[in-house]
Amino acid sequence: MRAHIGVVAGLAAFVVACSSPVTPTATANSAPAAGVDASALYAKFQSAVTVTVGANTVTLRSNGTPDHASPYWGAGNAKYEAPQAGMVVNPNLIAAQSLVLTVPRSPAVATSSDTPLGPMGIAVNGVAIFNQYAAGRSPLGQEILTFDRYNGHPQQTGQYHYHLEPLWLTTNNGASSLIGVLLDGFPVYGPRETDGSIPSSLDSCNGHTHATAEVPTGIYHYHVTATTPYISGCYRGTPGSLG
Repeated sequence: MRAHIGVVAGLAAFVVACSSPVTPTATANSAPAAGVDASALYAKFQSAVTVTVGANTVTLRSNGTPDHASPYWGAGNAKYEAPQAGMVVNPNLIAAQSLVLTVPRSPAVATSSDTPLGPMGIAVNGVAIFNQYAAGRSPLGQEILTFDRYNGHPQQTGQYHYHLEPLWLTTNNGASSLIGVLLDGFPVYGPRETDGSIPSSLDSCNGHTHATAEVPTGIYHYHVTATTPYISGCYRGTPGSLG
């Protein structure tokens, strides 16, 4: 009975979770570095994302809906599938959004800052990327039980999003593949390096700098990991804008 109460409480918290953006808070870090043109990243984004590359910024537009099956499409939808064993389905259904992010074309390492609740980035399939927190910036906890088999779920307005490794993308594109970009313009990669090794020397934001397939001259980038902060613990560059 106590476990059941905990799950119900977690779902009640989810009704107000994953929203209410918080203004990033600057924290001390190393000196800024020169920016790196990251426009080559956007060739890997799918047709669900409209990409507009400008002189200094890149604008990404999507309706935010996933290109894969989920119980959150609702019975009767062609992409609906039954919940996997152990899943606790939250009361929300996937709904189209107007997701617009404007990010630096040449992101530069700067003073790190907190990521907000709500979208902190966008995946290559157009799905929003959220941080490691539930409502009130509390640990995800019971909310993880509501994730579908690809590690996503919708919040109260129907905005589907990933807090953890997007298994649909890493399964189909590879564990070292480009996952997306955060609002600071830096890319997010899967849980492996291109040689199959586990990323090492990740900083508090969950990233490090070296050459990638898309930016062979080298760029700071995040990696998804199995432990918190899962995708990113902070912005390592200066974030752009939402909407």
